Amino acid sequence: MGQGRNRCKTDVCIRTCVYGICKSATYGSQNDVSRIIHYISKTGENKMNVPNTLTVLRVIMIPFFVLFMLGDITSVDKYIALGIFIAASLTDTLDGYLARKNNQVTNFGKFMDPLADKLLVCAAMICLMDLDRLPSWIVIIIISREFIISGFRLIAADNGIVIAASWWGKAKTISQMIMIILLVADFGGVFDMISQVMIYLALVLTVVSLVDYIAKNKQVLKMQN
Repeated sequence: MGQGRNRCKTDVCIRTCVYGICKSATYGSQNDVSRIIHYISKTGENKMNVPNTLTVLRVIMIPFFVLFMLGDITSVDKYIALGIFIAASLTDTLDGYLARKNNQVTNFGKFMDPLADKLLVCAAMICLMDLDRLPSWIVIIIISREFIISGFRLIAADNGIVIAASWWGKAKTISQMIMIILLVADFGGVFDMISQVMIYLALVLTVVSLVDYIAKNKQVLKMQN
């Protein structure tokens, strides 16, 4: 009985920590976002082409995904949320492909594409944590990685440098999206084992991509005033 209460208190503390980190990051980064927008506007590359429109569409889909994940609207909420997440994930592949194919790579896309990925994945993981399908400590590690990388990007942006996502980062994002699709679908049976494998694969790629990112962009730390 006592162990159950302690475990419950620990879980509540971890959940509070995750939500607190997200809230403080949201309100604390408003000035940084303004600086990013100012820098992008100076480049003259902020035109809303098709790839950039798909990126913005991915962000717009996030509240609807959360609504059907946590709400009790219909008898098929899970499948609607799954469909929205898969559609949003496909826009991630499509916008990058179109940008490279049509030579429409812009600074807006370089900033917003990874940011949209972070918002989508973090929203999904917090929902899954709330539904007890994903351990809280894994969510903390993954979200912390995203904030560290965002900090690097903000420092670089202040110095007129745009850092695009690496292949390790892309692999991390793909593994996280597959993990989320399996956890949202919640098919049971052998898929439960596959889901567990994907959880730890995504965790490993998250850490590896963080180390790779810092190693390749460590000069950014020397740019702080």
